[in-house]
Amino acid sequence: MNDQSTERPKKVSPQLTDFPHRVAEIVRFGDLDPQGHANQAVFLTYFESGRVAMFRNPDLGIGVPGLTFVMVRMEVDYMRELHWPAAIEIGTGVLEFGRSSFKVAQAIFRDGACAAMGRATLVCMDKTTRKATPLPEAAIERLSKWKIQSAG
Repeated sequence: MNDQSTERPKKVSPQLTDFPHRVAEIVRFGDLDPQGHANQAVFLTYFESGRVAMFRNPDLGIGVPGLTFVMVRMEVDYMRELHWPAAIEIGTGVLEFGRSSFKVAQAIFRDGACAAMGRATLVCMDKTTRKATPLPEAAIERLSKWKIQSAG
């Protein structure tokens, strides 16, 4: 049966140029699992490197006295294996803002090919009460510099 109405559209792989923030990283020998490729859990560490490099960028400085940002959700689509040794790049961009949260899209690239895509949701939390609190306008303004429409 060739009913095109039931076929799922092909997902388009993102390009590194889709992301306003990029950071270089390496695949370390210790990142490998017994199959000889980077363990899936290590991909989360690569994504963390991309987010931290963006959030700690002196030009961005999303730090707000008395508040912190915590991860509440992470989704990953694995697309290609990564092997050692390898130079990789992590692209990061802000997708959208909620009342007390924002979503980040990320992708990991090796030699221009996307190895994984990720989406993270971070919530603004009051350090004293440990409860979600609205995103400060100043943080939204600084994060907006990294806004993208979509990725992949």
